[in-house]
Amino acid sequence: MKSLKYLLSIFGLLILTACMGPDRSSRLVVVDAGHGGHDCGAQCEGKQEKDLVLQLVHKLRNEFRSEGYQVYMTRGSDRFLTLGQRTQIADKKDADVFISIHANAIADKSRFEIVEGIETYFLQKTRDEKSQRIAARENAAVLQGADELSRSVIIDAVLNGPKIVESNKLAIDVQKNIMARVKSRYSDVKNGGVRPAPFYVLVGASRPSILVEVGYITNSKERERLFTSDYQERIAEGIVKGVNRYLDNREKELGI
Repeated sequence: MKSLKYLLSIFGLLILTACMGPDRSSRLVVVDAGHGGHDCGAQCEGKQEKDLVLQLVHKLRNEFRSEGYQVYMTRGSDRFLTLGQRTQIADKKDADVFISIHANAIADKSRFEIVEGIETYFLQKTRDEKSQRIAARENAAVLQGADELSRSVIIDAVLNGPKIVESNKLAIDVQKNIMARVKSRYSDVKNGGVRPAPFYVLVGASRPSILVEVGYITNSKERERLFTSDYQERIAEGIVKGVNRYLDNREKELGI
């Protein structure tokens, strides 16, 4: 009889553990709100990238915490950090992943209502003109004033950056889950896909690192959505689901 009670208690514990899901308390994510302070990032119709991404990162922090993660934000207020400081934080904190949040923009006003979509980037050299153009805009703060040789040295540093394969896998999982979550209500959202690009903010991190361009602030439809709580929540939920999938799969691959 005692043996039966013991087995039933063990069985009940196993069921409870399964219902609770995986223990993520040992996992640390560093989330980075791009720009800040004097660096406003993309701007259009009075809306600024630095404000949008800070709002989104606060929601992202809360969503990660609700899943049991430890979370550290590179900035929690409107202050400026250099691109190098952002990834140094990820390494000092020994984060499992580094996620930098940005909003996109284009210069050609005639195409403002044409160009839209959510894109996720991982660190790698590329010949793709669009990826190079977007990276150049985001890199401007750190590359400003550098001569051509210095620019080449800085960009070549991507070859010594994080594990490109792992960052690519992370980017794929995050992009897929963002799109699934957002499209469940906003069916016309464009999937900009996963792209390689030489973003300097990803150069220094020695861990899987991605940069998410959550939409184009220059597109009126996307801009309006991006500054709503519901849309931000869906993006945050999608990112967290993507990170869950990536880290769970990684543990299976490593046999943990």
